[in-house]
Amino acid sequence: MRGSEMTPPFIRDTKAILAGFKITLQHLLKRPVTIQYPEQKRTPPPRFRARIVLTRDPDGGERCVACYLCSAACPVDCISIQSAEGEHGRRYAEWFRINFARCIYCGLCAEACPTLAIQMTTDYEFCKRDIMDMIYEKEDLLIDGGGKDTTYNYYRHAGMGVVAPRGGNPGEDRPVDPRDLMP
Repeated sequence: MRGSEMTPPFIRDTKAILAGFKITLQHLLKRPVTIQYPEQKRTPPPRFRARIVLTRDPDGGERCVACYLCSAACPVDCISIQSAEGEHGRRYAEWFRINFARCIYCGLCAEACPTLAIQMTTDYEFCKRDIMDMIYEKEDLLIDGGGKDTTYNYYRHAGMGVVAPRGGNPGEDRPVDPRDLMP
């Protein structure tokens, strides 16, 4: 038998409690670090999740293809989107709305986004007096540049040509109209 197995439970438990008190007393006796907030701002870590932004391709176009994955992944349902299709067949978000008053900044929307359009920034200072001002539209969220990954272009990476109509690229079939399949 080991020594700890031979020790009575009362003594072992008392040692554990005293070790916890020792750590608490060490923290109580430390001098507190006070940051004078408006003048001194704390620098958050690089992976800090705060304000959500919509990024652009290296070409300057919007990355969002309105796939609704961010809206589906959001546990508090604060993201709403309406999709549209451009003249070259490329999908985009006609409008994108997020209610930051409901957002819990979990980052699930950014993880679900296949195009890296949604990214989390370290900007934590956006407080409003009116709760309706916390609803941000696409124009408020779009930033210039690609955010954390400036070289990623979804359409080039996925290999999809967006200049030909659907089914017009080599090796593609024309889209099927479901009304033609009816008897």
